Amino acid sequence: MKIDVLTLFPEMFEGVLGHSILRKAADQNAVNYNIVNFRDYADNKHLTVDDYPYGGGAGMVLKPQPIFDAVEALKENTNTSPRVVLLCPQGERLTQRKSEELSTHDHLIFICGHYEGYDERIREHVVTDEISIGDYVLTGGELGAMVVIDSVVRLLPDVLGNAESHMKDSFSTGLLEHPHYTRPADFRGMKVPDVLVSGNHRLIDDWREKESLKRTYMRRPDLLENMQLTDIQKKWLDDIKKECK
Repeated sequence: MKIDVLTLFPEMFEGVLGHSILRKAADQNAVNYNIVNFRDYADNKHLTVDDYPYGGGAGMVLKPQPIFDAVEALKENTNTSPRVVLLCPQGERLTQRKSEELSTHDHLIFICGHYEGYDERIREHVVTDEISIGDYVLTGGELGAMVVIDSVVRLLPDVLGNAESHMKDSFSTGLLEHPHYTRPADFRGMKVPDVLVSGNHRLIDDWREKESLKRTYMRRPDLLENMQLTDIQKKWLDDIKKECK
């Protein structure tokens, strides 16, 4: 298996990948790790990889260009069709079944973000899987990637020594966050929603709230079970349910 990791902090992986089962797997040539600083792919003289969010708000958003270019470069050097995994609190929660599924693939690419979030076009056009390791927020995706990599690599043939070892393994409230976008407004024909560049902050706030409600309904409907929704949220949710039928 080949594992590429896109991160702004490559040194974080040295200790984890260089010890224990993860190192043993590499020594046995069961896996090849490649840690990439995606800042190297930034196309500006200051090598910036983030920008202010359209529509305003706190924090910075990872730009699409460095991630797109880094993933495309990695794909050029392989004949495989890699799974591209985004570490994200909004993703599918990691389970043993998910790790087993990923362990059957020859090539995995992990994207570790920082700051407020990712430009939504990264999710929509680069990523094949979004994974969360729990209902909490970390400062970046590196620790999550390490957890997923560990859970996957130990399942590779002969890595644990006993083929039956892994077969005995066991297995804060509120809405999920709305999509994020940053410059450019038009990236390779993929455009930011018009409302976010309208300058109308009331409409922007409504759009974000409705998108949060929609994403929560589609991905984590259990979070809505005990929520006290406002009248307008109830109306939006009814509309969302009709759209999703």
